[in-house]
Amino acid sequence: MKKKIAIAASAVLAVVLLSGFRGGGWNRDPERIKQMVTWKLDDKLDDLDATDAQKKSVHAVKDRLFEDGKRLAEEHQATRMEVLTQLESDAPDAQRLHALVDTRIDEIRAFAHKVTDAALEVHRTLTPAQRKELSTEYREKMGIK
Repeated sequence: MKKKIAIAASAVLAVVLLSGFRGGGWNRDPERIKQMVTWKLDDKLDDLDATDAQKKSVHAVKDRLFEDGKRLAEEHQATRMEVLTQLESDAPDAQRLHALVDTRIDEIRAFAHKVTDAALEVHRTLTPAQRKELSTEYREKMGIK
């Protein structure tokens, strides 16, 4: 049961924290996206009746992940430009293109592990009742019984 709650909590956290990381969003205004993520997170923490200490802890996690996600998105833009440059050339470097794919996969995998660690950190921050509330809400949204 604890594993299911941890998974549900990590999924909810990931959705809340990463909702601003959709394609193209960084081209707009990263600080605006961060503000929107913060508002969503504050709403969720208020719904959970989180203490000030819990809010501070969860926001610290959000800030860390946000900066990592922002860096990842910026690197993605650079990679896209390099791919375009390669494909516009008469002789694209296949080895270079494959290396770019491998690098991006490794970076995204590392970020996904950070998100998982962050979810576990938040899991330890929340009370069992708060975790249950998140789990129940997640199950309802996903249509899981």
